[in-house]
Amino acid sequence: MDTEAQHTERDRSSPPTDSPSAESDGESAGAEDRSRSSFMSFVSWVPGGRITLTLLICMVSLLLVSTFVMQPFQIPSGSMEPAFRVGDRVLVNKLAYRFGSEPQRGDAVVFDGSGYFGDADYIKRVAGVGGDRVVCCDERGRIKVNGEPVDEPYLYPGDAPSKVPFDVVVPEGSLFLLGDHRSDSRDSRDHLGQPGGGMIPVDSVIGRADWIAWPVGHWTSLDRPDSYARVPAPGGAHG
Repeated sequence: MDTEAQHTERDRSSPPTDSPSAESDGESAGAEDRSRSSFMSFVSWVPGGRITLTLLICMVSLLLVSTFVMQPFQIPSGSMEPAFRVGDRVLVNKLAYRFGSEPQRGDAVVFDGSGYFGDADYIKRVAGVGGDRVVCCDERGRIKVNGEPVDEPYLYPGDAPSKVPFDVVVPEGSLFLLGDHRSDSRDSRDHLGQPGGGMIPVDSVIGRADWIAWPVGHWTSLDRPDSYARVPAPGGAHG
């Protein structure tokens, strides 16, 4: 939009200034001039004029997107290797669990661990949702969810699903979360005897990690693994 004021020559055929229409036109023109002057004063006040205003609009837009839609997070540790490496920047979809949707088994989620894991944001993988019974481990060392063994191809090479046995039922509105690098992850297993039993409220989830944006060589979109596809609904457990 061109914000420079444009001077126009008054139409020589305009009515005399003392006519009603002239007064009306003058009032309209005055209001327009005042509006334009206010806008131009703001642009003039901002260093750089239009360029800085454009940058300001971009910054506000980015802030709104980061607050309500998509937020970048940096991976601080190796607890989610090999899918997420130290220093990776992930884009977290903050709309993934709005409008009635909730986290699903296998999702990698970022959540606020305050009061449960620690006063920080964490990224872990959902192993159990409300009502699920999560057990470690079966005779082949796999975790079972609602009686169904789960093969986890995303585990860190050489890691066992867990060296710590557990048998938990996830309360409604909560999640049981595990790191992919099980031998280097402090997750729900480490908080079983604490308030909350190692579970994280769904309300503490910030969003789902949908993309790795940086470094460029590691850029990828993230899909939910099908490891839990055969897991029955809570209450339909077998085995």
